[in-house]
Amino acid sequence: MYKKKKRSWVKHLDFILIDMLAAEIALFLGVLIKFQGAVIFISRFDHYPLYEDMALLLPFMDLAGVLLTETYTGILRRTKYQEAIATIGHCLVNVLAVLLYMQAMKTTFFYSRLALGVAAGFMVVLSYVFRCLWKRVVRQRMLKDVNKSSLIIVADSDTVDECLSELAHSPYMEFKVNGVAVMDKDMSGQEIQGVPVVANADTLFEYLRTNVVDEVFLDGNTRSGEQNLAARMVELGLTVHLSLIHADNLMPNRIMETYGRYVVLTSSMHIASNRQAFIKRVGDILGALIGLVFVVIAFIIFAPIIKLQSKGPVFFCQTRIGKNGRRFKFYKFRTMHMDAEERKKELMAQNEIKGNMFKMENDPRIIPIGRFMRKYSIDELPQFWNVLKGDMAIVGTRPPLEDEYENYKLHHKARLSIKPGLTGMWQVNGRSDIKDFEDVVALDTEYIANWSLMLDLRILLKTVAVVLRGEGSK
Repeated sequence: MYKKKKRSWVKHLDFILIDMLAAEIALFLGVLIKFQGAVIFISRFDHYPLYEDMALLLPFMDLAGVLLTETYTGILRRTKYQEAIATIGHCLVNVLAVLLYMQAMKTTFFYSRLALGVAAGFMVVLSYVFRCLWKRVVRQRMLKDVNKSSLIIVADSDTVDECLSELAHSPYMEFKVNGVAVMDKDMSGQEIQGVPVVANADTLFEYLRTNVVDEVFLDGNTRSGEQNLAARMVELGLTVHLSLIHADNLMPNRIMETYGRYVVLTSSMHIASNRQAFIKRVGDILGALIGLVFVVIAFIIFAPIIKLQSKGPVFFCQTRIGKNGRRFKFYKFRTMHMDAEERKKELMAQNEIKGNMFKMENDPRIIPIGRFMRKYSIDELPQFWNVLKGDMAIVGTRPPLEDEYENYKLHHKARLSIKPGLTGMWQVNGRSDIKDFEDVVALDTEYIANWSLMLDLRILLKTVAVVLRGEGSK
């Protein structure tokens, strides 16, 4: 699943809030200086309600100026000198808005010129300082590649240099170019402009299957940009960016975007709006905080029993595969004996699921209290910590084991195109009764393709009913 890039003023909401704060502090200081000290200011402020009205209106004036002037365009790439000029221009727009408001309300006579002049000066200084400090924080975070998408460029040898020069070298993009596939030559193992050549035409899909890749950029000037290649990648759950116009065979959910100076047609199994992604993440955080309270309660009740029935830790930690092949530490209450992973090899012949999962009736590795905990999904509660960290969501697809992931076929990776979840379509539509892994994949891809906030809500309600009836996993 692909989240659309933030647009317009929403992209710079942090800087907008910083400028609003600077404007409010500047007005406060202007009036404070005019009325000679905090004590006198506080005592006289009640006699100047117009300044209170101005303080309430300033954020709206600031936002109106942002919508009209697009003052934050390219803010992260500006030098300090350029930022000073941009800040002065932004503040002048705010001052002009204040003057127009005073004139329209016929209240110009009642405001102090000194107070407003001092406020304007402080507004420039504070906005500039706040912007520079916050840009330093944002730049450092972006340089560390935190939360950047992993992008692979697919191009021919005669156009790959141009693609890389446009896309690979800006540190302030929302993606990082981690490799390039040259389709008309075998250049694997070499580097082009410091970016490794990771595949050719014959090894591209194997690389996509076994490595962390979120997005693929197809250069439209090459044979690798054909529509059927893009369609196959979308079926794998990857987000594809095409630098061409003719893409009739792609899925209908597609949007036009710019990557560098390229105009691309972006297609994915599902495209979420920024509002939807924000609401989902906020819901995950709130749900995780509530869920962690139940983790503490469950720990108090079950930790002593687990320790009595089986020596070892209360919590079970394991490496699982998350979004698009990312590995993360996965937490559960331990419900099996300590040698469970070693004994799994002996029990593989009794596996009840066809495909890349393991389930069996009356698994002998489970401790007595573990059967009760698994029936009511109590063992899953510690995963709320994974949700809070951002490794998982409350609703998603279940994360596979490393050995399961290594045996995935190409179309299986589509179920990893979103964050894994505590619950999902598979759990509420048969759960342990499903015996074929292909059915699990079908349910997961159906969920991704049709995702909505209402679908998540329906799955959550069904999950509660399933858990309360004790239709837990085996």
